[in-house]
Amino acid sequence: MFTGLIQAVGRLVERTPVGGDLRLRFAVGALPFDDVLMGESIACNGVCLTVVAFAAGAPPGSGSDAWFDADVSTETLALTTLGALAVGAAVNLERALRVGDRLGGHLVSGHVDGIGAVESIVDDARGQRWRFSAPKPLLRFIAPKGSIAVDGTSLTVNAADDAGFEVMLVPHTLAHTGFGTMAVGTRVNLEIDTVARYVARLQDTEHWA
Repeated sequence: MFTGLIQAVGRLVERTPVGGDLRLRFAVGALPFDDVLMGESIACNGVCLTVVAFAAGAPPGSGSDAWFDADVSTETLALTTLGALAVGAAVNLERALRVGDRLGGHLVSGHVDGIGAVESIVDDARGQRWRFSAPKPLLRFIAPKGSIAVDGTSLTVNAADDAGFEVMLVPHTLAHTGFGTMAVGTRVNLEIDTVARYVARLQDTEHWA
């Protein structure tokens, strides 16, 4: 599990075809990484990936070569934006939540529900108002003042309609996530709030009884 609070912006540095799918290598930037373990989970643009190789111990923010590799299946490549991610692209990174950590965002599983796109970016005081499209099957789970993860970032929904939703991005979010590199048309990974998912499922099962 994750919180949706991005710990660092890394970079995709290699895409290596392996047996019909891909192995991706990410430079970790300032991500705290000296205690990384083989097999642990790291969210990359909101996609939970497993570390299969790494070089650790680089001081955070040093610009050194700390990295990790993750294998990405054909399913993940087809259903997330990772399949089209270009070498050099910025990537939101978050290591898995530990027992006792502060839950400052919301519970995020790292399982992407669909792909949306940036529809508009409008300056609003010191922040920006962003609008995203979303697949229609997901819209019933997106509610004003609810939570949604966009490329792994926990955001509060300001408005939602039958085509998409809006959020406000504060200066800190713009400066410390990959949103600063996005433009209108950029595709993003979406994960709906876990609570909304199960409430809807329970409502559906009432019709089965």
